[in-house]
Amino acid sequence: MLDILLITFPFFALVLCGYIAARRRLLPLDAIPGLNTFVLYFALPCMLFRFGSTTPIAQLLDLSAIAVYLFCALVMVTFVVWVSMNSRIRWNDASFGALVAAFPNTGFMGVPLLVALLGARAAGPAILTILVDLLVTSSLCIALSRLDGADEHGAAKAAKNALRGVALNPMPWAIVLGGVASALQWEPIKPVAQTIGLLADAASPVALFTIGAVLWRSQAVAAAQEQARMPLRDYVPVAVIKLVLHPLLVLVVGVEAIAMGLPLDKFALSVMVLVAALPSASNVSVLAERFGADTGRIARIILLTTAAAFLTFSGAVRLVI
Repeated sequence: MLDILLITFPFFALVLCGYIAARRRLLPLDAIPGLNTFVLYFALPCMLFRFGSTTPIAQLLDLSAIAVYLFCALVMVTFVVWVSMNSRIRWNDASFGALVAAFPNTGFMGVPLLVALLGARAAGPAILTILVDLLVTSSLCIALSRLDGADEHGAAKAAKNALRGVALNPMPWAIVLGGVASALQWEPIKPVAQTIGLLADAASPVALFTIGAVLWRSQAVAAAQEQARMPLRDYVPVAVIKLVLHPLLVLVVGVEAIAMGLPLDKFALSVMVLVAALPSASNVSVLAERFGADTGRIARIILLTTAAAFLTFSGAVRLVI
């Protein structure tokens, strides 16, 4: 266990550094969107392209892995919406609670962390989960969030807008371009490759630092908007579902799928289980704010899963590998 913690500690320590920097105003809150822009539009796409271009195309087109992870994501969304709905939490808040429970922080944290733990081979299955979460999970939850009449244009327009947002997100395109480069065995010319390499190397530390800053910003914004103390039952169960139920679900479904004859690689299943054990994606708080959901609840779930994952994720690694 200690050897695992020695690998995971620097990743979570960088998140803590970003949180402290934002909390103590060493990093102005106005600077956080700039960090996000750098990570999302420059560093992270280069990192995903580099991993995609060096991953065998068969791993990037693993339909068995896609089917298992997608099925689990749909089960998670359905279950969390069902258990969350009450007189205070309606479709909008329940749907974003489901998104934060089903959408791990794979891009900003998961890919570099899993590669550090398991080697470059882990990048392929992890990248597949990013595509599923960006294309399906997030779009579905945004569409569901409109079902309580919060938007007069309804769920159909929300889903369309969500897909438009995915189309403008550089991460899926970076993955696709990396896959094309892998299939064609194409390499950029040396100066371009070196530029991509520099940006890719910056992705992990800057992204982790930014996660911490975003967590503090989300918490501060939510605290300023809240009128009363939020009950623990509104956010703690979702955090537990994210860190415990999600990886267990992926493990059980994957093992059953293999037993039924699905050609799912056991290593790919292990990677997907660890992806599911990651904390919630920090950018969900931005989406929740944009669509008028309870950002305080979402921020608490993300913060709780990120803090607890230092131990729970390391425990999952110990059990899986």
